[in-house]
Amino acid sequence: MKYLPISNILFTNNRKNFVKRIKSNSLAVFHANDEFPKNGDQTFVFKQNADFFYLTGIDQEQSILVLYPDCPNPLYREVLFLRQTDEHIAVWEGHKYTKEEARKASGIEQVFWLSDLDSILHSIINYADNIYINTNENDRYSFTVPYRDLRMYEQLRQKYPLHNYERSAVILRELRTRKSDIEIELTRRACEITRDAFVRVLKFVKPGVGEYEIEAEFTHEFLRQRATGNAYSPIIASGANANVLHYIDNNQVCKDGDVLLLDVGAEYANYNADMTRSIPVNGRFTKRQRDVYDAVLRVMRSAITMIEAGAILTEYQDEVGKIMTSELIGLNLLKKHDVEKQDPKMPLYKKYFMHGTSHHLGLDVHDFASRYRPFEVGNILTCEPGIYIPEEGLGIRLENDILITKDGNVDLMADIPLEAEHIEEIMNS
Repeated sequence: MKYLPISNILFTNNRKNFVKRIKSNSLAVFHANDEFPKNGDQTFVFKQNADFFYLTGIDQEQSILVLYPDCPNPLYREVLFLRQTDEHIAVWEGHKYTKEEARKASGIEQVFWLSDLDSILHSIINYADNIYINTNENDRYSFTVPYRDLRMYEQLRQKYPLHNYERSAVILRELRTRKSDIEIELTRRACEITRDAFVRVLKFVKPGVGEYEIEAEFTHEFLRQRATGNAYSPIIASGANANVLHYIDNNQVCKDGDVLLLDVGAEYANYNADMTRSIPVNGRFTKRQRDVYDAVLRVMRSAITMIEAGAILTEYQDEVGKIMTSELIGLNLLKKHDVEKQDPKMPLYKKYFMHGTSHHLGLDVHDFASRYRPFEVGNILTCEPGIYIPEEGLGIRLENDILITKDGNVDLMADIPLEAEHIEEIMNS
């Protein structure tokens, strides 16, 4: 891992909060992510399962966590299983956790090699009434591959068919949205790295520069500051490309007079930043570009004030839609009398602003959360309004990451240049 060590207090507390919420006499099993084949003898770069990392702090493949707080044998109430390293693995793959290193990283005292899993699990599982299995229940996810947790579920169901099986995801969906102080600081660090990369890019962009070169500048700064890399595939969209919401080709040359949309974020210690900025390729917005930019910025600032504990996502989005509608009328993109006759279920603003304003942020960029649960203290949400005008070859989106506290909200990206004048000043310095 490139990032600096994290206090295991975070993971110890997370496990305590989880086991408080499971039924009595229950055993829970969690897996590291699969290693996915790329081609030939290669695999894709390993990315840890967010729930597993949340509970262990272990950033290594082929790892398993077993929690059984009521286990009659105290030795097995909290057990971590790791792939045993050897000289061959050390030569070909590099260093893997020792048992002592894993204890220090996770706060789990009982650490065994994977070869002991079957015997230990079988020796305790028959004393449990319930078995909690962790499945991916993010409603943005479409299940197509039987990942490790599902395969374990099928194996256990065959061996222990009369146990009662429960879902860990229901508990984790509640826990993961409320960020602890350590999680907030890790997210702040991801935001700081993203800020430094953006300022670097502001000084680099000019007509004739390739989108791919700009992507490289971001990645360079991310890695230089110990980030794992990009939190997601970066969007470096110049001109009309900005109207493709998930444009990731990043293979065009930036032209004089175009606006460049940058949707990027660093991942630090598995926690993510998510930032969007729109900047003039030549360092100066035209009047029309500036009018659209300022309209998006006004919507953003209004929306941020509504991100508070107790807010409901659907109601919040409706209010943002009303503000956006007013701005679109001011930009002569919508007509007031058409808006007055619109179908409320299909508001006209969606022609130019077709995505949601906010999503939860954390170990996943679109973090695991209920879209029906009110916002709470400890939530981190993005705020990302945009206006997209394909007929003008113009798309502008702005995005910051907002933390909800008991005293209101805090913009974790407040120190990242946002005002049009500030952006132009840096680009022309």
